[in-house]
Amino acid sequence: MIEYILPLSMVGVLILGIMSGYPVALVLAGVGILFTFIGDVPLVFLNTISSRIFTGSLTNWLLLAVPLFVFMGLMLEKSNIAKNLLLSLERLFAQRPGGLALSVTIVGVVMAASTGIIGASVVMLGLMALPVMLKQQYSMRLAAGTICSAGTLGILIPPSIMLVLVGDILQISIGDLFMGAVVPGLILGGLYALYILVVAHLNPSLAPPAELQEKVSTLQAIGVLVKHLFAPVILILGVLGSIVAGVATPTEAAAIGAAGATLLAALMGQLTWQNLVDCVRETSLTTAMILTVAIGATVFSGIFKRVGGDTMIEDAVFSIASGPYQTLFLIMALIFVLGFFLEWIEISYVVLPLFAPIIAGLDFGLGHSGITLTWFAVLVAVNLQTSFLTPPFGYALFYLRGIAPPGLGINDIYIGIIPFVLIQLLGLGLCILFPSLVLGLPEMLRN
Repeated sequence: MIEYILPLSMVGVLILGIMSGYPVALVLAGVGILFTFIGDVPLVFLNTISSRIFTGSLTNWLLLAVPLFVFMGLMLEKSNIAKNLLLSLERLFAQRPGGLALSVTIVGVVMAASTGIIGASVVMLGLMALPVMLKQQYSMRLAAGTICSAGTLGILIPPSIMLVLVGDILQISIGDLFMGAVVPGLILGGLYALYILVVAHLNPSLAPPAELQEKVSTLQAIGVLVKHLFAPVILILGVLGSIVAGVATPTEAAAIGAAGATLLAALMGQLTWQNLVDCVRETSLTTAMILTVAIGATVFSGIFKRVGGDTMIEDAVFSIASGPYQTLFLIMALIFVLGFFLEWIEISYVVLPLFAPIIAGLDFGLGHSGITLTWFAVLVAVNLQTSFLTPPFGYALFYLRGIAPPGLGINDIYIGIIPFVLIQLLGLGLCILFPSLVLGLPEMLRN
């Protein structure tokens, strides 16, 4: 135990630094530099870390996809496509219990394939749907849980900036990750919808049907829905299809998506100078935040491994877990708990480099280590989605609280999200029990 005093101390100081309220990126880098001196690490080792930062982050062509996908999502959010989709779905499902909540979930799935910006998605859905749901006498808790869960699907369903970063960290195919996350993302969306329908059937007072002022036929409602779905579906197919077909790299596909989203905004009459400036500013801030965390995490993980942290993690895992699935369960449990306190970016950059070699060396009967890591990466992505929903620091909860009316308290949001977190854990369990849910689509397309 005495040989692990330095890495244990690094973890303890990191937790204290995060709880102090300082920016996580600065805490990560500061703790790394502090323990460079405490651990008597040669200063020349920091030159190695600087080279790793430069080649791994600042000049990494793949990471250029991050600001392009962020810009694509923000521009689509400005184009009012989601608003039109929600209105058309509301007309289609309005007269059945839970219809509006079901509409919000479907819009969340569609927009998840267009934008990976959780804050924008939750705020957008909250501003559009929450007042209407409360006006229809929806349960506040059901409304809050539906909006938060649907808004977080964008971090999992491709094209997702989380998958881009995870793929870069683990050095595995982004195209395989994108295809591997499609089915789990749709399963989660389907489970959300099933839960809403069951709750509305058992207790219609929690999600009463709406009364439309103008009557429209089902055929007319479907026609309007198809019209509003056409543009985003073509854009999504263009981005993902170009990656799957091998026509474009993820970075080039992201550029196609950014250009396509800008064109759609122009066709919808929303490409104003102010909207363009807002999108560029938000893209810059989000990208700067991600890269700053990446730099800080590189410093921390480099020093952590130097003082024996990777050996400590490996010994701890194998002393508790005796088999591949026990080890996987332990890692998934740890990531889930970390999601209560950290963002997915910090978890990805700090935890994945430590656990990936352990998983790659285990035999799950899936084939070579690349396939195993692809499966593991998607499992981690499903797990990390819960980090946006779990209190006390679930960001989706605070995004919704920031735009919610005074009657919707944070306690209602916390309680309302519990069933959806359990649904996510169910989805994670299915992906662990049936790896083909993750690996089937990439394998089919590869063949």
